[in-house]
Amino acid sequence: MKIKELRQKNTAELEKLIGEKTSRIRQLRFASGADSKAKNVKEALQSRRDIARMHTLIHERKLAEVAPAMQADAQ
Repeated sequence: MKIKELRQKNTAELEKLIGEKTSRIRQLRFASGADSKAKNVKEALQSRRDIARMHTLIHERKLAEVAPAMQADAQ
């Protein structure tokens, strides 16, 4: 997924997508273990990167909520 698409989703939707991508990675790992020929190796890599993007967005949003309070305390 593109970062622009992910930015349009709210935090709850991102967390749901993280769960879906994680379960998909798990399925791919077990499928590749049972079957020596993995059909789509890049899908697992892309899913991991998507999960990282989603975690980054969630973290940015948390920092945006806390940043004004931290700036007020600093002054």
